[in-house]
Amino acid sequence: MAAPAVEGAAVTALRAVFHRVRQAAERSGRSSGDVRVVAVGKTKPVSLIQQVYDAGHRCFGENYVQEIVEKAPQLPEDITWHFIGHLQSNKVKTLLTAVPNLDMVEGVDNVKLANHLDRAVSNIGRQPLKVSVQVNTSGEESKSGVNPTDCVDLVKHVKLGCPNLEFSGLMTIGMPDYTSTPENFKTLLDCRSKVCKVLGMAESQCELSMGMSGDFELAIEMGSTNVRIGSTIFGPREYPKKK
Repeated sequence: MAAPAVEGAAVTALRAVFHRVRQAAERSGRSSGDVRVVAVGKTKPVSLIQQVYDAGHRCFGENYVQEIVEKAPQLPEDITWHFIGHLQSNKVKTLLTAVPNLDMVEGVDNVKLANHLDRAVSNIGRQPLKVSVQVNTSGEESKSGVNPTDCVDLVKHVKLGCPNLEFSGLMTIGMPDYTSTPENFKTLLDCRSKVCKVLGMAESQCELSMGMSGDFELAIEMGSTNVRIGSTIFGPREYPKKK
C-alpha cells in the first residue's frame, strides 16, 4: 500500500509546482506557457515516472546515461527526454541509439563532445538534436561547463560547425546549497547577451535553462525557459545501499 501513496504524492507535487510556475511567470509578466518544466527522475523507478506521465506531463530528464537508457524503452514514446549535465563522449552512441525520443542534451561543454554528437546524429540518421551549451557560472573546478569567457566560441562552433545539432540556448547547474543562485543566473544572462550580439541572434532565440527545485521561481522571474525539478516532484533521491 506504500507505493501508491508515494506515487500519488508525486502527482500532487507536480500540480503544486505548476501552480508556483504560473505565479512566478505572472510576477515577471510572462506566460506560464513560456516555461518548460523538466521533471528529473534521477534514481527514481519507472513506475513513479509513469504516474507523473499519466497525470499529463511529457517532459522528463535524467542525469546518468545508464539510467535513461534503462528507463526510456519502458516508458511511452511520446515523452520528450532531456539528458542533463556532463556527457562523456564515449557514451554518445549508446545514448542516441537507446533513446530515439531524446529531445535535448543539456549541455554541451566542449568542442569534442559537440563533434561526437554531430557525427553520431548523422550516422544514425535521426533529426537534428537540440543542444544547449553548459556554462560553469559558479567557477567550481569540480563542475562541468565551459568558462563564461569561452562561451561564445563554443556556441559559434555548435551553430556553424555542427550541422546535425540545433543550438537551443545556454544552461547552468548552480551550487547544491543554492548560495550562488543570483550570481549564477546573472552570469548566464550576461553570456546570452554576448552570444546573441556576436552571432546576430535575437535573445528570444537563445533559451536559458537554469533553476532547480530550490530556486526555480527566481529563475523564471529572471527569464529562464527551462526549469529542472527533481526532488520537489519525486522526493529525495534514493541511492541504492552499498553492499
